[in-house]
Amino acid sequence: MNHPSILSSSLFVFLCSVGVLGQASAPNAPQGSAVSYTSVTQLNALLSQLDAASKTTQADLARLRIEKWKTDGSTKKQVLSHLDSIQRNLQGALPEIIAQLRAAPEDMPATFKLYRNLDALFDVMGNVVESTGAFGSKDEFQSVSNDLDNFEGTRKQLAERMETLSSAKEAEILRLRTDLNAAKAEISTTPPKKIVIDDNEPAKKPVRKKKPVTPPSTTAPAPGKPSAGQAQTPPATAEPVKPQ
Repeated sequence: MNHPSILSSSLFVFLCSVGVLGQASAPNAPQGSAVSYTSVTQLNALLSQLDAASKTTQADLARLRIEKWKTDGSTKKQVLSHLDSIQRNLQGALPEIIAQLRAAPEDMPATFKLYRNLDALFDVMGNVVESTGAFGSKDEFQSVSNDLDNFEGTRKQLAERMETLSSAKEAEILRLRTDLNAAKAEISTTPPKKIVIDDNEPAKKPVRKKKPVTPPSTTAPAPGKPSAGQAQTPPATAEPVKPQ
């Protein structure tokens, strides 16, 4: 089934370059910048929708009665091969990619990996829908056709998200490049400071600290003893008593 490409070639090249740069700088590390609440909410809604579509598709494919289709064995074998491929993808590869994207909501390599996986699923699922419409029952065709529409809707939403993220990252790269060029220009115009050292300058004499002056002792003299510098007064003598 042929379908128009959603991403332009320039966006595809940009996403590939961002993915390569991201894997080279931090292959297993989460994003360092903070992710907005709006971005996380949008991604969670998209992944929940994809998870529900996956479960519904697995149930609808399991109900197909290909052995009753009025067609040759080669066609039935090819459809069964497609069903096995889709079931393995929905049960193994897709949940793993979804888990990676939940851990890093704005990681471009993981986002583009999910888009490519949905693109491949859409192609294989389209072949199953065409065969079901040609050889299956009306109810079978309606079920798998709805499943294909759900994948297509999710794929378009993911493509729009990639375009938004790539524009934001391109603006961030442009801002960082501008800041870098401004810093380079400032460094080139600002002369470096020179420090002149005079070898002939006499050495400065060390500053000697003055010893503190010890104040005189202020201890009070003992009773009956004159203090230092005080004249000693002789004791008074009693006058003799004259007889009357």
